[in-house]
Amino acid sequence: MNTISEKSATLAAPGSQVRRVVFDIGQLIKARLTLLVLVTTLVGFLLAWQGEMDWLYLFHTLFGTGLAAAGAAALNQVFESEFDSRMRRTRNRPLPARRMSINEGLLIGGACSAAGIVYLSLATNLIAGILTAITVGSYLFAYTPLKRVTTLNTVVGAIPGALPPVIGWAAARGEASFESWVLFAILFLWQMPHFLAIAWLYREDYKQAGFVMLCGDDPDCVVTGRQALLYTMGLVTVSLFPITLRITSVWFLPFALLTGTYLFLAALRFARSGSEAAARGLFVASIVYLPVTLGALVVTRF
Repeated sequence: MNTISEKSATLAAPGSQVRRVVFDIGQLIKARLTLLVLVTTLVGFLLAWQGEMDWLYLFHTLFGTGLAAAGAAALNQVFESEFDSRMRRTRNRPLPARRMSINEGLLIGGACSAAGIVYLSLATNLIAGILTAITVGSYLFAYTPLKRVTTLNTVVGAIPGALPPVIGWAAARGEASFESWVLFAILFLWQMPHFLAIAWLYREDYKQAGFVMLCGDDPDCVVTGRQALLYTMGLVTVSLFPITLRITSVWFLPFALLTGTYLFLAALRFARSGSEAAARGLFVASIVYLPVTLGALVVTRF
């Protein structure tokens, strides 16, 4: 019986190893974050596209953007491997846990980033490629180092996080027109309460890693809560602009008001109490807000 068990374990091992490699690569490229980039790029593309859909062209747009986003996420972890090892929520990532080497992460990240930028430039247009290069560059060489220097890193980091819908728009239209920057503003403002809630929940982890966050010098959550509320109020206001600019129809209004009110109430509770429960509530509200609002933007356009 023991021999049979040992043979079964041996046979199962290769499959388990493959699953572990796939899982590690998924963690390295921050699969969920990369998926969010693809979704927001898709929204920008769909809102800008005119005429009958060219599905192959859409694939080119998403594939190139996805490659670049995955590469940037991997390189970010290469640069922050030492700091990730100090945080409970990140110490089991493949690089700090040493299941992958820094060189492997550098190779995957560099290859994907470069390939994504070049692919998007050739398969769609140069403007989309340049915007993608700016996104990758600002994420890696502005946001990443600033996390250890200034609390403004969250604001800086929201810039590359808000560019994907502009990339999608530019790929579809060949230009980054004013309407695309309204989408940028929505994504930019959304990130602030979202990440402020995360920073508050993991403030001790960030402090341990040496990251300079707004909540680090705000023990009573007065400034953090106020900032989250102010950015949310700005987001609710800007979310109505697509109607006036005719990016979408007036049918978007009830969705914008409903989701905006939900997020505003969560931010207000966080600003008032500064509790971890309120921070989690704001985080959940932000997670609900974005897909519902972006989905409604696209659906009510027609």
